Amino acid sequence: MKILFVVGLVVLILGILSFFVPIPHSEKHGIKAGDVSIGVRTEHNERVSPVASVVMVVVGAGMMIAARGRT
Repeated sequence: MKILFVVGLVVLILGILSFFVPIPHSEKHGIKAGDVSIGVRTEHNERVSPVASVVMVVVGAGMMIAARGRT
């Protein structure tokens, strides 16, 4: 049951961090003809949806409570 507690703790920490830490995302758009390549590289910092963050926090806390109750 200790494994369930550890997994719950990891999910809880990731859920809390997802509120604050943006995830970098880059894309490359362009064309390539032979040896010539013309393109643009764009970078975005996207955050996880707050709903997904809340779900991760609740699931992580639930797993920790379930692991504690089984010992």
